[in-house]
Amino acid sequence: MAACELYSKYARVWLPDAAEVWKSAEVIKDYTPEDQKLFLQLEDGTEVQYKIDPRTNNLPPLRNPNILVGENDLTALSYLHEPAVLHNIKVRFIDSKLIYTYCGIVLVAINPYESLPIYEADIINAYSGQNMGDMDPHIFAVAEEAYKQMARDERNQSIIVSGESGAGKTVSAKYAMRYFATVSCSSGETNVEEKVLASSPIMEALGNAKTTRNDNSSRFGKYIEIGFDKKHRIIGANMRTYLLEKSRVVFQAPGERNYHIFYQLCASSHLPEFKAFKLGCADDFHFTNQGHSPVIDNVDDAKEMHSTRKAFSLLGICESDQMAIYQILAAILHLSNVEVKDQSADRSSISHVFKLEQEEYMKEQIPWTLIDFYDNQPCINLIEAKLGVLDLLDEECKMPKGTDDTWAQKLYNTLLKKNAHFDKPRLSNKAFIIHHFADKVEYQCVGFLEKNKDTVNEEQINVLKKSKLDFLLKLFEDDEKAPSSTNRLTNTGRSGQTQKDNKKTVGLQFRQSLHLLMDTLNATTPHYVRCIKPNDHKAPFTLDPVRAVQQLRACGVLETIRISAAGFPSRWTYQEFFGRYRVLMKQNDVLPDRKQTCRNLLEKLIDDQDKYQFGKNKIFFRAGQVAYLEKLRSDKLRMACVRIQKTIRCWLARKKYLRLRKSAITIQRYVRGHQARCYVKFLQRTRAAVVIQRNVRMWVTRRRYQQQRSAAITIQCTLRAYMARKQYYKLMYEQKAVIIQKWVKGWLARQRYRRAVADIVLLQSCVRRMMARKELKRLKVEARSVEHFKKLNIGMENKILQLQHKINEQHKENRELSERLSIVGKTQAMERERLSREVENLRRSEQEARSKAETLPSLLEQLSFLQQELENTRREKEDLEDQAKVYKEETQQAVEKLNMKNSLLNNEKDELNKLIVEQTQQLAETKSNMENTKQLEKDLTEERSRYQSLLSDHLHLEERHRDLKEEMDVRVSSSKSSHKRTDSNYSSNSSEFSQSLGSTDGEDNSIQTEDETQPTVDLPVLLKFQRRVKELEQEKQSLWQQLDNREEAQQVKAKEVEEQRNAGRAELDLETLKRQELETENKKLKQDLNELRKSLTSENSALMPPAPGSMPYNILLEQLNSSIDELDMRKEEVLLLRSHMVRQEALKHKDSVLGESVKLDLIEVPSFQDVDRSTAIHTLNEDGELWLAYEGLKETNRILECQMQEQQCLQTEKYQELLDEVNKLKEEKEQQQKLLAQSLLLPEDARIEASLKHEITRLTNENLELMEQQEQQDKTIRKLKKQLKLYMRKVEDFEESVQQKNKASMMNPPVRAVNITRKEKEYQGMLEYREGDESCLLKNLVIDLKTRGVAVSFIPGLPAYIIFMCLRYADSVNDDQRVSALLNSTISSIKGVIKRKGADFEVVSFWLANTCQLLNCLKQYSGDEVFITHNTAKQNEHCLTNFELSEYQQVLGDLSIQIYRQLIKCMEDILQPLIVASMLEHETIQSVLGSKPTGLRKRSSSFPEEAVTVEVLLQRLGLFYTTMSQHGMDSDLIKQVVKQQFYIICAVTLNHLLLRKDMCSWSKGLQIRYNVWQLEEWLMERELADCGAKENLEPLVQAAQLLQINKKTEADAQAICSMCTALTTAQIVKVLTLYTPVIEFEERVTTSFIATIKNLLKDRVESSTLMMDAKKIFSVDLPFTPSSVALETIQIPASLNLGFLTRI
Repeated sequence: MAACELYSKYARVWLPDAAEVWKSAEVIKDYTPEDQKLFLQLEDGTEVQYKIDPRTNNLPPLRNPNILVGENDLTALSYLHEPAVLHNIKVRFIDSKLIYTYCGIVLVAINPYESLPIYEADIINAYSGQNMGDMDPHIFAVAEEAYKQMARDERNQSIIVSGESGAGKTVSAKYAMRYFATVSCSSGETNVEEKVLASSPIMEALGNAKTTRNDNSSRFGKYIEIGFDKKHRIIGANMRTYLLEKSRVVFQAPGERNYHIFYQLCASSHLPEFKAFKLGCADDFHFTNQGHSPVIDNVDDAKEMHSTRKAFSLLGICESDQMAIYQILAAILHLSNVEVKDQSADRSSISHVFKLEQEEYMKEQIPWTLIDFYDNQPCINLIEAKLGVLDLLDEECKMPKGTDDTWAQKLYNTLLKKNAHFDKPRLSNKAFIIHHFADKVEYQCVGFLEKNKDTVNEEQINVLKKSKLDFLLKLFEDDEKAPSSTNRLTNTGRSGQTQKDNKKTVGLQFRQSLHLLMDTLNATTPHYVRCIKPNDHKAPFTLDPVRAVQQLRACGVLETIRISAAGFPSRWTYQEFFGRYRVLMKQNDVLPDRKQTCRNLLEKLIDDQDKYQFGKNKIFFRAGQVAYLEKLRSDKLRMACVRIQKTIRCWLARKKYLRLRKSAITIQRYVRGHQARCYVKFLQRTRAAVVIQRNVRMWVTRRRYQQQRSAAITIQCTLRAYMARKQYYKLMYEQKAVIIQKWVKGWLARQRYRRAVADIVLLQSCVRRMMARKELKRLKVEARSVEHFKKLNIGMENKILQLQHKINEQHKENRELSERLSIVGKTQAMERERLSREVENLRRSEQEARSKAETLPSLLEQLSFLQQELENTRREKEDLEDQAKVYKEETQQAVEKLNMKNSLLNNEKDELNKLIVEQTQQLAETKSNMENTKQLEKDLTEERSRYQSLLSDHLHLEERHRDLKEEMDVRVSSSKSSHKRTDSNYSSNSSEFSQSLGSTDGEDNSIQTEDETQPTVDLPVLLKFQRRVKELEQEKQSLWQQLDNREEAQQVKAKEVEEQRNAGRAELDLETLKRQELETENKKLKQDLNELRKSLTSENSALMPPAPGSMPYNILLEQLNSSIDELDMRKEEVLLLRSHMVRQEALKHKDSVLGESVKLDLIEVPSFQDVDRSTAIHTLNEDGELWLAYEGLKETNRILECQMQEQQCLQTEKYQELLDEVNKLKEEKEQQQKLLAQSLLLPEDARIEASLKHEITRLTNENLELMEQQEQQDKTIRKLKKQLKLYMRKVEDFEESVQQKNKASMMNPPVRAVNITRKEKEYQGMLEYREGDESCLLKNLVIDLKTRGVAVSFIPGLPAYIIFMCLRYADSVNDDQRVSALLNSTISSIKGVIKRKGADFEVVSFWLANTCQLLNCLKQYSGDEVFITHNTAKQNEHCLTNFELSEYQQVLGDLSIQIYRQLIKCMEDILQPLIVASMLEHETIQSVLGSKPTGLRKRSSSFPEEAVTVEVLLQRLGLFYTTMSQHGMDSDLIKQVVKQQFYIICAVTLNHLLLRKDMCSWSKGLQIRYNVWQLEEWLMERELADCGAKENLEPLVQAAQLLQINKKTEADAQAICSMCTALTTAQIVKVLTLYTPVIEFEERVTTSFIATIKNLLKDRVESSTLMMDAKKIFSVDLPFTPSSVALETIQIPASLNLGFLTRI
């Protein structure tokens, strides 16, 4: 690939610049090898010429395509050089606000000088468990990689954080420690993680200070060693410090501060415990006022002191030691000083990168040659090797007369000519230059010897050793314990001199500490973080290119880039390469073998085979080759775009031409049609004029004839009417005379008749009085005779017959009344029909009137037309005056009408305004109510979720407590059983962390002392209280016994009453049966009697009847008499039975609700002993049976009369309603007639307006009437529904009673002999077990149960049913110990199973379903009215009788919640590896966009069959759903689980989308929406669309839409704000910031557009967090679903090994 191909027109290059380091330019003329100048144009439009040296051919570096700008890994850039690295970092840092970037294995971190929300716990959870290349660069990714390698390889790891002051090393180390503390914290039983994090405030207070470059600069080197146990949890930490800057204690430059601890002490000097130090303001001390900057912005030293003291306490440092430290620091402020220097090295990362590159090439089997890389070892040897700078410095310090000048001369003589890295300044003899890795550094020799000696007067040290402060003495214990074997000189006079000679210098200390650090790091796997300081002004997100390039060169990033560029920096998997560059292939070039296809394409596109290599899984490219392939791809796509544009423009032009042609033809057609219509209209008008003339002439002649005819008819009509009236008056006169005569003659005849009747009556009364006196005398004589009693009986029989006759008459009256009722109903029906016919007639007349009214306007128009013509002929002169008058009147009327309309409109407007105000108030009230209800629901859900989370934490702590107790028991038992000595190595290793773990003992001791110091209790008072408690308990027991006795007595009484009622009902049933039998026999006798009578009286029979007096006749007569006697007897029995039944019914309904409405009361029935009745009735009917029967008949008559009266009332009401309707119709008809008459007088416009108003009023009235009818119908419907419910309950009760009667009748002994069959046992739904069988039961049913076999083979929830049946047995025997033992054992067994197999989804789902079923059984059979509404009668019989288990219901509910949360966690662990791979990484929709090239850190899988697709995720979800359904889990609970599943999918996917820049593209948004659609289809297939899962996907859907929507104008910004309601502002801005074009035709989101979005969303009230809480678990609502399974039908399978249970 020649240079002329790369440096063609429009190619972009980088030019060196003094201010910006590198500037971008564009080639405006193609380059040829003969050119010595390159013609370029800068971005500001300036044209420049770049000179090319023909010897070196130094062309400017090429710029990467825009698609590769802003990459996560610098090694992903095609052109790897300094300007590309600087530009990529600048784009990420300034435009995308991303502070982390990978450079191979090195993480480049730029200090933003601003707090960012990217270090929260949700970010830590998102990076936990992820590969380093899967997520965007982050310090958490490096920490996760180190943590993962430590856990996987069991090898020590190290994270080397380097950079200059102010670059952010301390903050990076702090966040890495926070990550380890969060990820490793698997339980909350220890606070070691807090102690590790608490070391940071202490080290910052004692070792950090404000400098001109950094407000919190670390003035020492530190090595933090964190220890982990075998479970990878933090157990302690150790920290080493290197070369604290001692000189800062006594001197600070302007604008700087001393160490923070001094200012914190001064800010806290007002505290009582610090008053003894006699501290004041920091300006009062020389060691804290030299920099004249005692205050740091936004930092409160007093609060920082509080944090420091809290950290000391957390680390276990006692209060006395803390005060000793503060006392020493206060003394330093008054007295002492020290000084030390700090350095660091950055060599190891380069060799590590080189090693990784070689390992990658060997892994992919690619031939490689050694890459020359810069080795910094010679420079290191120059400084610290023998006869190096530090060695010569130590040697000069030992010389008696050594000075800085002599040391400088020794350096010149020894190193100047021998070492290329050493140099001497031209104009100075007191300085030297060292060629470091990054640049040259000049050192001044003044003061080196004095600082290196670090001399302290021995007398001062001895004074300090004699101090009374114990803590100060501990600081010098190391010097006293130093071995004296090094001093072997026997000369006592030179002992002080030898100690002085053997004292360590600063250089020696530096070399020893550095060698110790390097040995430690070489024994670990290193991870590198390079911190960059963007500017010297601490401006947020501002990058100084010069400073940035200096640091990139110094920290080895550019050298790492150079090493990568020397090899094959760009790597593609075969599948990624095929997907990206498929557009460069033809259809025939695509082969089934992807590798061979890629080989053929590269051989065709790139001639030089050294530019690429084929590995096993990847293709490796030299620097610049990917950019060349991207150029070819963009050219191909551009050509395709041009071809598409050409075709589309042709199609648009042709479409426009066809549209114009069609429009012209249409216009021509319409013009021609218009001309033809005009001609036809002329012809029609001509013909119409002739027709009008003919009709007018005909109308004039016809009208003249009709006037003459009507006048003649009127005269005839008047004459005939006069003659008819005269004849009528004559007839009326004669008729009235006849009537008067008739009434007079009648009155005279009646007077004569009345006088004759009065005379006759007087005569009869006299005669009868005389005869009565004679009869009285005769009766008195007969009364004394024996025959009196016989005749008396005969009289009684007559009276009985009379009573029977009265009864018959009553029956006749009843029949007559019923007939009358039917007749009245028929007449009312006929009246109703007649009225309906009248209504129809009225409606027809109304329609006819309307039709006539419609025909009137045409006639009136004709009439007015003719009148106008007549007026024109007669009154030509008066037209103008009439028109003027008419015009005035019309205008006045119009003005009046307009005024009236205006007033009406104003009134309507006022009314509407009132209505609007009322409606707005109602809406506001409804909105406030809705908001209140929503807030209450939200509070309820939050409270429920808080309770469930606290419950899970509580249960988790209980489990942890139980585990610790078991471990403690095991340790105690092991310590008692065997006493073994621990390994000395283990003790030595564990001693390193003793200081950090020592605080727990102190806490325990403090707790013990608190317990001991509690106040003592008065013993007599305690005894009195105990005695009183016992008495209260005894009283309580006695009260309970009394209550139980009363309940038993009430139960006995209730049973007796029930038995009496049952006995009475049985007698009543028997008597009804007897009555029915007697009635049937009576009917048969009557039928026989009638047949006999017919046979005796019939003349047409074949055999003649026997003659009177004959034998057959006598026999028949006897039979007849006997049958009559028997019939009379039966009648008497029937009467007796009826009276008895009436009495029994009265007794039965006496106390019931129905008895109140029964008028027949036994108390009100008069006894025949007290009532003054005739002796005949008393002797005949002593028990009053006939009286009761008679009263019953009267009662029935009253009821019939009431019914008839009610029906009459209803009929009258209906009749009245019909009359009202008729009257309404008549009124409407009259109104319409009036309106019709009025409308005829109005002009046409007013007529139409009046008719419209009338129609509107009519429709409104009808609407109001219909609304009233609808309201009434709604009320009646509600009443009917209530009645229907009551009737349903009555029917159910009746059915149950019928079933019980049928069962009772079936149990009666049969009348005839039948075959006896053996009945099946009727089980009671209980399982009997012995005491002590609970453990065996739960072992077989819970602990050792195989869930899969039970779920597939048996009914769902079988273990729950079995346990409940056993519980019913324990309840039936009234054994509370058994009940509590069974339930407690069940709960503990289920907890144990969940604890052991909590990772098995099938087991957790099975026991969640069974626990909920057991809870539902406890509720369903508790006897509570709330839960037994859906029970059958048999299930209500199975309710628990002796114990109330509501507390266990709560316990089981809590257990169900715990299992549910464990189910969600188990499900989350299973789904977590599938979600990102299926929802984000897998591309189901293959397109020409392909994927972008990535760097060193990327996935290595190249085979598509290994990818996880959405189908795999859906299969897993379907498996979850099927499993839960098989286990019989409630459908509402399944919906809640599915809702939680989809929330997890959305949260994990969105979190990864927000942390992966490579996923934020248009094509990825399309892929996400397709995947979400598949999830929604899965919900629809299983009818789960209403469970709320779809709504949980809304944030993900909106994020995908945000990736696809336009992002340019302000309208687009407003559309985004209105669309993305489920996303927070931080999430929207993050997605827009991360948006990355995949092809050249896409554009990045501008910073101005993002600023517009922020401005539009600034008023949103929402959470400021970036990530969704993927660990959030919604509060679960356990539904109550009554079971339809009958307990008595459940059988125990033999496979469960529960043979010791017995069905009862």
